[in-house]
Amino acid sequence: MNTQKMLRLSLALSLGLSLHVIERMLPLPALPFPGVKLGLANLISLGAIFWFSYKESLTLIILRCVLASFFGGGFSAFLYSLSGAFFSFNLIWFLSHLSPANFSLPMISMVGAIVHNFSQIMVSIFLMETLGLLIYLPILIIAGSISGLAIGLTGLILIRNLHKSGLLPQIEERLLPLLS
Repeated sequence: MNTQKMLRLSLALSLGLSLHVIERMLPLPALPFPGVKLGLANLISLGAIFWFSYKESLTLIILRCVLASFFGGGFSAFLYSLSGAFFSFNLIWFLSHLSPANFSLPMISMVGAIVHNFSQIMVSIFLMETLGLLIYLPILIIAGSISGLAIGLTGLILIRNLHKSGLLPQIEERLLPLLS
């Protein structure tokens, strides 16, 4: 890996962690559902599918989860975060690279957010040994759809503008339909 790519990965990791910390400080309206959040750090995950390889992107996401756990939440929060990030990232990578012309970035982000929430519920069920947590699934699907769409639309605007600016490496031609 060359120095420039290492620098870009380090910057992406720093931005992802910064967005994670900022989101933890945002006062969200009092929701009666635990775990509902925007997922601002996922903006970096969306960008990673355009500018990094699968291995680099996955490493970035795993490192973000590990380091973010030091900012609070403990080991159980780490497990929830890692499971959600791992499964949602693999899905968004697969969808974006399988057939980019058939998907939009907001759609991929929305599906990724739903899978993220579903994965976290499955880990919760495993750790707490109760299926009663499935009651949260409809709420988290709705919340994931809304936040995933918002993050996807924001990511679309940011990635389009970064692509046009020439500040980052060129995007593979076959991935450009995701930005339409």
